Amino acid sequence: MKLLKRQLWIYRSAVAAAILIKLFATMFELLLPYILEHIIDDVVPQGQMRAVIGWGALMFLAAFVCRTLNVLANRTAVNNAHRISFDVRQALFAKTANLSGSQFDTYTLPSLISRMTSDSYNVQSAVQQFQTLFVRAPIMLFGGLLVALTMDWQLAMILVVMLPFLMGVILLVSSRGIPLFARVQERLDAVVRIMRENITGIRVVKALCKEDYEQEHFAAANQAMTRQDIAASTVMAIPGPFMQLCLNVGLTLVVLFGAGRVNSGEIKPGVILAFLTYFNMIAMGVMGLNRIFMTLSRASASADRIDAVLQTQTDQTVLSGTEAARPSGEGFIRFEDVGFRYGEGEGGGAGFAGEKREKALDRISFSIPRGGSLGIIGPTGCGKTTIINLLMRFYDASEGHVFVDGRDVRSYDKDTLRRRFGAVFQNDMIFRDSLRENIAFGRELSDEAVRAAVEDAMAAEFVDALDEGLDYRAAIKGANLSGGQKQRLLVARALAADPEILVLDDSSSALDYKTDALMRRAILARHPDATLIMIAQRVSSVMGMDQILVMDNGRCIGLGSHEELLKSCEAYREIYKIQMGDMA
Repeated sequence: MKLLKRQLWIYRSAVAAAILIKLFATMFELLLPYILEHIIDDVVPQGQMRAVIGWGALMFLAAFVCRTLNVLANRTAVNNAHRISFDVRQALFAKTANLSGSQFDTYTLPSLISRMTSDSYNVQSAVQQFQTLFVRAPIMLFGGLLVALTMDWQLAMILVVMLPFLMGVILLVSSRGIPLFARVQERLDAVVRIMRENITGIRVVKALCKEDYEQEHFAAANQAMTRQDIAASTVMAIPGPFMQLCLNVGLTLVVLFGAGRVNSGEIKPGVILAFLTYFNMIAMGVMGLNRIFMTLSRASASADRIDAVLQTQTDQTVLSGTEAARPSGEGFIRFEDVGFRYGEGEGGGAGFAGEKREKALDRISFSIPRGGSLGIIGPTGCGKTTIINLLMRFYDASEGHVFVDGRDVRSYDKDTLRRRFGAVFQNDMIFRDSLRENIAFGRELSDEAVRAAVEDAMAAEFVDALDEGLDYRAAIKGANLSGGQKQRLLVARALAADPEILVLDDSSSALDYKTDALMRRAILARHPDATLIMIAQRVSSVMGMDQILVMDNGRCIGLGSHEELLKSCEAYREIYKIQMGDMA
C-alpha cells in the first residue's frame, strides 16, 4: 500500500479535484429523494401546478448537475489513474533495466513482466476507484443514513443496527483476501513463463510435433492459477450475498413498520417513498464498500509486488579509490584468481533456490594488453560467457578481482564502464526497427560510421541487395533475416561506435568459414587499437588471437598462443585435430 500512498501524494492536487467534484455530485444525488418527498407531502396537496412545476424543475436541475459532475469526476479520475499507472510502469521499467544479474535471477523475467502488466493494471483500477467509488460509497452510506435519521429516526435505527455486522464481515474478508490475491499473481508468473517459453521456442515445438504436450503443460499452470483465483474471488464474494440478504430483510422491515406509521398518521407517505430511496442508496453504498475492499485487496497485493522491485537496493556498489584493489601485474584487462557461483547474489537466484551450485568459474587468471586479443574456447557450459558477464559487471565476482585499465571494475560507474565495450552476446536481440536503427541503437552515430561497421561485419553484400537497404525493417527478433545475416548485423552494432574493447561471444557460429575469416581479418585490420575478446566453438575463429584461453568446467586448462597450446594442452590439441581434420 505504500506505493499507492506515494503515487496519490504526488498527484494530490489532481486527485483532490476529482474527489471534490465527486463529493458535490454525490451530495446533489442525496438531495433528489428529499426534494421528491417535499413535492409529494407538501407541494402536491396544495394543488398549485406552478409550484409543482417549479419544484420539478429544481429536481431536474439537481439531477442534471449531479450527472454532469459525475461525468467530470469520472473523467478526471480516469486521467489521474492512467497518469499514475504510466509513472509506475516507467519507474518499474527503469528499475528492471538497472537490476544486477543476480537480482534479475531473483525476480525472474516472467515475474517482472506480470508486475509490469497485470499488477500495474490492478494498481490503476484501485486508483481510479479510490477517486470515485471510494468517495461515493461512504457518502451514500453515511449521508443517506444521516438524512434518514433526520426524517424518521425510529425507522433509521433498523439500518443502524445492521451496519456494524455488515462492516465487520467486509473487514474480516478483505484481511483474508490480500494474501490470496498475492498467490494468484505468483501463479500468473508461472503462466507468463510458460507462455513466453513457448512463443520464443515455437519453431522447436512445431518441429517436434509437441503442440499437444505444451498445451497440456500450459493447461496445468493455467488451471493452478484459475483455482487460486477462484479461491480468492470466492472468499471476497462472501460478503455480497450476506449483505444483500441483510439489506432485503431491512427493507422489508422498513416497509412493514413504515406502513403502520403512515396508517397511524405519524409520518406522511412521501417520507416512506423517500426513505425507501435512501435505503437503496445506503444499500448501494454498502455494496460499493464491498467492491472497494475487493479491489484494494487485489491492488494491495499487486502494489506490494511492484514496490518490492522499486525498493530493491543495488547489490553492486561503486568502490572508492581506497577500496579498489590494484592489479598485481600488467595488462589492460586482467583477471586475478576470479571465482564465481551463480545464485549467490542478494536473495539468491529464483532459478537456483534450494540448489547446491558448483562454481561457474574457479581461480581464473589472465591478462590482455591494450590492443591485444584473447580467444576463449571450451565445451558448452564451461564458463566462457560468465567471464564476459563479470568483465562487463552484469555480475560481481565472488572471489578475486577483475580489472580494466588498471581499475577494479567495481570502482567504475556502470555506464562509464560499459561505454568502453562493443559486445555481441549469444542469442542477441534484433529489434523490430530498421537495420540502420538496429546498428546505431539510439547512439548519435553518423551514416558513415554505420556504413563502415556494415562493411567491416561483411554485411554490406546482403544489405545492398535489399531494396530499402539500411532502411529495411527487421521483424521482431529478426524473424525475416537469416541466422548469418542477424549475426553480421549484431557485429556491425558492436563495431559502429569504434569501442575500446570488442567482445564477440559466439558471434560467427552461423557464418560460413570464408565469411568468418573475412570478418575477422577486417576487424583486426580496421580496428587495430581495440582490445578483442572472442569466444568461439571453432578453433579457426580463435587460432589467430594473441592468446587463447582453454576452459573446462569453470577452470583454465590452457593459456597461450595457438602454437604453444598445440604443444602443451592436450584438450586443445584434440579439438584442433577433430575440427581441422588432422588426425595424424
